Amino acid sequence: MGRLSLDGPARCGALIAPSPEWHTAGMSRLLVVHHTPSPAVHAMFERVMAGARDPSMQGVEVMARPALMANALDVLEADGYVLGTPANLGYMSGALKHFFDTIYYPCLEATVNRPYGLFLHGNNDTDGAQRAVEKVVTGLRWRAVAAPVAVRGEPTREALEACWELGATVAAHLTLHES
Repeated sequence: MGRLSLDGPARCGALIAPSPEWHTAGMSRLLVVHHTPSPAVHAMFERVMAGARDPSMQGVEVMARPALMANALDVLEADGYVLGTPANLGYMSGALKHFFDTIYYPCLEATVNRPYGLFLHGNNDTDGAQRAVEKVVTGLRWRAVAAPVAVRGEPTREALEACWELGATVAAHLTLHES
């Protein structure tokens, strides 16, 4: 199928090109990378997915990958991203950090200016986790197309609606703009 191995030099940032047949004809791809260990973060993830997959969103294929399973090829084959993480001890989850560690150099030049959105959940604080994610995506030179959805405590109906809007906004952006 033309998929590339990420062994050897490719792991270290050598040029990697996505396979041409991954796209459904004429469709953009939105990749949702998430770490959802708690019911609260999982509920947020489900609403993001519902917004991104709304029937009115035509021309966007939505793929979800757990942060520990997502890889550089997934990122290279996508046109935009939604990232989801709990805030653990003032930082993004180790799973999302691992994701960034594995994709950073292979995707650094190839994904410049791609759109992204972010959702986070913390029991007390999400500021440190949000700053940490924003530092990494700044390095990748991705651009936010929606405000982050940061929820502290149990997600309210309004917070879950904001998650739906986040997914729908990033998906709609892919239908309106070339990545």
